Amino acid sequence: MATYKKRGAKKSVTKPEVQEQEMESTTAEVFESLDVGASKTEEFVASNQNTILSLIGVITAVVLGYLAYDAYVATPNKETAVSELNQAQYYFNLAVNGEQNAALYDRAINGGDGKYGFLDIIENYNGTPAAALAKYSAGMSYLNTNRYEEAISYLEDFSSDDVLLSALAKGALGDAHAQLGQDEKALSFYKEAFQASDNDFTTPKYLFKAGLIGASLDRNSEALGYFKRIKEEYASSAEANQIDIQIGRLENQ
Repeated sequence: MATYKKRGAKKSVTKPEVQEQEMESTTAEVFESLDVGASKTEEFVASNQNTILSLIGVITAVVLGYLAYDAYVATPNKETAVSELNQAQYYFNLAVNGEQNAALYDRAINGGDGKYGFLDIIENYNGTPAAALAKYSAGMSYLNTNRYEEAISYLEDFSSDDVLLSALAKGALGDAHAQLGQDEKALSFYKEAFQASDNDFTTPKYLFKAGLIGASLDRNSEALGYFKRIKEEYASSAEANQIDIQIGRLENQ
């Protein structure tokens, strides 16, 4: 369990009319964060903007569905939590869409200009959907600034009933452990990630990473199985563009 920073007086809340606009940026942030915390194996994976664009609608439904019910049907406290979260997410979005600005990630984590950061939301609104998503975003912020132990702490504490968000969190845990040289743990999390949700983006992505880590551990038969599954089941994915090279490399060893 992570240790959360305590804050002093209650800070101001973003205005209601700004809240809806900032929730739209939250959706973009969650998706953009997928490839920011690249693991040491990420150099093998080509970017695929068409795939990203095709999944924006799915991510929109995931994030808004995750936040909206409790935030707008339940107590004002939960509405306030969402409003605070949107401001922290705004800083996160600036960092993701800019130059990987560490200062902006820190502001998203710790707050600034009288606004809460992810850690404040986690502490002050524990049990709300906003606090749960703040754990994911805090973990990604730490991952994107190479603070892997902290990333692991918050991502492990995140849980969601949504299978796609669960897959993303497990994959990010795999990336963090891979960066720390903990390949066995990384492989375990990549396997959990591709098993959590069957879709054309995260499944081949984490199958590919599992294959690369498996090969590095001399578990070639296992790795070959992951690569062949991509070739057979996800032929239109970005990973499939380079899968024959990986299969050939292992089969010729």
